[in-house]
Amino acid sequence: MRTNRTIRIALAAVGALALTLTGCGGDDDNDGKDGGGTGTGTGSSVQLPKLDGQTLEVAAVWTGPEQDNFTKVLEEFEKRTGAEVNFVPTGNNTSTFLGTKIQGGQPPDVAFLPQVGVLHQFAEKGWIKPVGADAQAQLDKNFSAGWKELGSYEGKQYGVYAKAANKSLVWYNTAAFEAAGITEEPKTWEDFLATAQTLSDAGSPAVSVGGADGWTLTDWFENVYLSQAGPEKYDQLARHEIEWTDPTVKDALTTLAELWGKDELIAGGRSGALRTEFPKSVTQTFSGDTPAAMVFEGDFVTANINADTDAKVGTDAKVFPFPAVGDDSPVVSGGDVAVALKDGEGAQALITFLASTDAAEIWAAQGGFLSPNKEMDPGTYKDDVTRDIAEALIAAGDDFRFDMSDQAPAAFGGTQGVGEWKQLQDFLKNPDDVAGAQRKLEADAAKAYKTG
Repeated sequence: MRTNRTIRIALAAVGALALTLTGCGGDDDNDGKDGGGTGTGTGSSVQLPKLDGQTLEVAAVWTGPEQDNFTKVLEEFEKRTGAEVNFVPTGNNTSTFLGTKIQGGQPPDVAFLPQVGVLHQFAEKGWIKPVGADAQAQLDKNFSAGWKELGSYEGKQYGVYAKAANKSLVWYNTAAFEAAGITEEPKTWEDFLATAQTLSDAGSPAVSVGGADGWTLTDWFENVYLSQAGPEKYDQLARHEIEWTDPTVKDALTTLAELWGKDELIAGGRSGALRTEFPKSVTQTFSGDTPAAMVFEGDFVTANINADTDAKVGTDAKVFPFPAVGDDSPVVSGGDVAVALKDGEGAQALITFLASTDAAEIWAAQGGFLSPNKEMDPGTYKDDVTRDIAEALIAAGDDFRFDMSDQAPAAFGGTQGVGEWKQLQDFLKNPDDVAGAQRKLEADAAKAYKTG
């Protein structure tokens, strides 16, 4: 399968992230901006057509707080255009859901694809429409070349990466750290394991793992692999130019097993982790009688903290970069790309709006959101922590690496119950069988990459 130029994270940005994330205070009043349905407050940055009487459908994976936050963006689009927009959640198997809709002749007008590989597959099949001139103008003005390239295929621009993610963050409960006498955030994998053991010995479930959602486990693997094997091997494995039976994969799985193989360090043990979906992995870290101390995942964790717990980001909930397994801490980026599945003025107008600073600023003000839009006002982010993460992403420019599983064919890297998601869940269940996990991962990868 063809992939766009793989994106790299600048080490300077990683260093800046490590310095700015620690000890940040919250900023929930957002300098008086409510962000809901008001645009930038200084006039519109994008012209939209009148669409009175039209009804559009938008599909994306989000539910709960993430869906609620995106709804604010849709409400503003409705106000400006007169269109009615209905949101449809796809479930975790986005490509399967959309493929069924398209083949049945009932695609949504616009969909968010969580994998680059799916964009390539859909473009190859002619299922998505190139962006129009107005959307392209917004992209050229607001996005760097790397993010535009991720939304293209064979020289045509198909999508807008309206939502990005830094997927190399560990969030922690400050009260649990204080109770265990921990005063320093771990910087290396060895420090991280030692911190987890100290927390466990002090009576806190150390690490909350959302293993019921296989995608979280791919993020664990990718961060360990990038830091340990290095960027060249990461790129090769992402393109399946080396096999999953490679010794570097063995090393990464063996490293993961140092955590996953110790039930006492995981909230609910391995079996409990496999029953825990991502939202619960966050809430059980920042609420309840015996909260877990740490949870690994991206900047979007703040959406669940804000909506489902009483914890305050920057005070009760702080964050540190994923610990270095090799020489440097890894930073893996992800994102959701908006594409049009129908011809027509309405779909293109929504794509254009999503590429604008207006939409980015409304979304940012809700929390749990990161934008690669370099022209948006960073002051609209809901809290200082997210603002620092976003500014580090923008500072990296085109020098970053994208989520490996999202570059793979959906059958391997993006489907619940099969491929990498399933094999890493099985490995979490039995982390002693490194060689068996490698063989199964390679068998699934070989089949998926061959068929595209």
